[in-house]
Amino acid sequence: MSTPYPFTAIVGQDDLRLGLLLNAVSPAVGGVLVRGEKGTAKSTAVRALAALVPEVSVVPGCRFSCDPVSPDPACPDGPHAEAAGVSRAARTVELPVGASEDRLVGALDIERALSEGVKAFEPGLLADAHRGILYVDEVNLLHDHLVDLLLDAAAMGASYVEREGVSVRHAARFLLVGTMNPEEGELRPQLLDRFGLTVEVAASRDTDERVEVVRRRLAYDDDPEGFAARWAGEESALRERIAAARALLPRVVLGDGVLRQIAATCAAFEVDGMRADIVMARTATALAAWAGREEVTPDDVRQAALLALPHRRRRNPFDAPGLDEDKLDQTLDEAGPRENSDGDDQPDPDPDPDGGGDDGGGGGGVPPQADGDRTPPGGESGDTPSGAPEGSPDAPGRSTGAEQQPVASAEPFRTKMLSVPGLGEGAAGRRSRARTEHGRTTGARRPQGALTKLHLAATVQAAAPHQRARGRSGRGLVVRRDDLRQATREGREGNLVLFVVDASGSMAARQRMSAVKGAVLSLLLDAYQRRDKVGLVTFRGKEAEVALPPTSSVDAAASRLESLPTGGRTPLAAGLLKAHDVLRVERLRDPSRRPLLVVVTDGRATGGPEPVALAGRAGRLHRSEGTASVVVDCESGYVRLGLAGELARELGGTAVTLDELRADSIAGLVKDVTAAGRAA
Repeated sequence: MSTPYPFTAIVGQDDLRLGLLLNAVSPAVGGVLVRGEKGTAKSTAVRALAALVPEVSVVPGCRFSCDPVSPDPACPDGPHAEAAGVSRAARTVELPVGASEDRLVGALDIERALSEGVKAFEPGLLADAHRGILYVDEVNLLHDHLVDLLLDAAAMGASYVEREGVSVRHAARFLLVGTMNPEEGELRPQLLDRFGLTVEVAASRDTDERVEVVRRRLAYDDDPEGFAARWAGEESALRERIAAARALLPRVVLGDGVLRQIAATCAAFEVDGMRADIVMARTATALAAWAGREEVTPDDVRQAALLALPHRRRRNPFDAPGLDEDKLDQTLDEAGPRENSDGDDQPDPDPDPDGGGDDGGGGGGVPPQADGDRTPPGGESGDTPSGAPEGSPDAPGRSTGAEQQPVASAEPFRTKMLSVPGLGEGAAGRRSRARTEHGRTTGARRPQGALTKLHLAATVQAAAPHQRARGRSGRGLVVRRDDLRQATREGREGNLVLFVVDASGSMAARQRMSAVKGAVLSLLLDAYQRRDKVGLVTFRGKEAEVALPPTSSVDAAASRLESLPTGGRTPLAAGLLKAHDVLRVERLRDPSRRPLLVVVTDGRATGGPEPVALAGRAGRLHRSEGTASVVVDCESGYVRLGLAGELARELGGTAVTLDELRADSIAGLVKDVTAAGRAA
């Protein structure tokens, strides 16, 4: 077993270390989510924590780590006779992102259960993590069905394995620690709320600190055991401090004054539910015990809020997490205790009985900084669409070709669902139909590998004709391996939604870009909710560029969209060809994830010889490869050329206007986006 990097040797990262230590002092805090860029010691710190957590006493031979003082009466290895427990180190169990359901919750031998009535159960990672630490690296990339199982176990403190009426239950109480890089996608709100605390980490910009990080890491790599020995004294002292804080924790007093501050803070930042209040109270108590005090102070409440609320405050998916610390201080002051004339602490009365008080702003996040002082360079001349009548809103004289400063997007709205036709086999999601492990049962087949979902009726039907030949004499059914049938199920998959956005001068005319950005932002929000990967290709001037390669981070796509400048000619063919290159590479990387091409344009093509014909050939290239596509028609004005509709026909997809894209629009929208184009 390799020697872990010492926790006390980690340089900087004060919030990260504090969040982990508070959970070591009080596991009831509920775990910690570590968010940050790659290479910031997230995993190193979590693995190093295991050496500091106190040992646990377990029933000898129990695979589920039952406490000998109060063993689980429903333990599959029980009932346990009274016996002295044995001490061992608390386990740190790592859940791989690609783990199967059986690996997480355990596997039940279906064949023995049906033929012998025996619950032959092999425990999974949830059983291993009981009374220890469950660590999920890249937790935001965890498959949805595994997230659901984690949510159930975290909520109930137990894991249930159900297989066609045969069930096994065991205790599963663990400290949940997750790490993630926000650039790779956000976490589902339900799982996000299960983490007691969250910390943001980033690499230090201080030269001396970075030098020390490199020096220590190189020393550890050269001699792990020798390096750990040099830090053994600090590790031992920290371990003793954790034990002392744990012993002090039951004596810490949480007064009514600070409890009022906790409630007022959660109300001011409009967090959902009551879990935030409870977590803040437990965190503040742990902070006091860590400091060696028996009473919680307002400073403890403030620190608890900074750790427990950023990921819980009410916000849109594209808002950055965080708290407005000025608002936090104001709320704590207004709700905190005051000294009366006798010097006694008294609860602070309502500062504004008429309800004025707070400014009423929800969310508490720091608003994004505008880029309003930057003057963009000049661009090319404007588009000259072929056939545009003189004096029309989109005529050459009415369109500006110079590059314009990025405009803010309009308010997002709920969109109609766009889906890929057919039946896929991609990653679980909520967009297109697919064969999945979860969903409605549609049939049965012979299992390939381990049996996970038994189709009971098909299994009985396969075994029934052979009962006499197998010498059946009793009431039980003689079942063999060849009789077992796997249930095939249909659910939903996530797709790769590749946006191809026209940022040319014709799109900048008449302030249309604000509405266009609002529409794309709405589609991005829909992709976030449906667990899609997204990519962004833009075209303007003379070329197209990949503004964002395919990623699970919808936030990153929204950020690139907001800073998108406009102006210049319309190289529509270049945009479509660039999208073709992106999809070709992604098919090699992830062949099971089906793409959905969303082209946002007015359909105009300018620049170079025969731009319209070239765009048509690029569209037919996508059609020949069966890429599902939809064109969002952004043409405006009284005179419409219908160029977006022609492009949709070349792509083999369908065209929808901005109004038709809205879920509450009267106009209908075909869900299978290729149907209209193929019919034409």
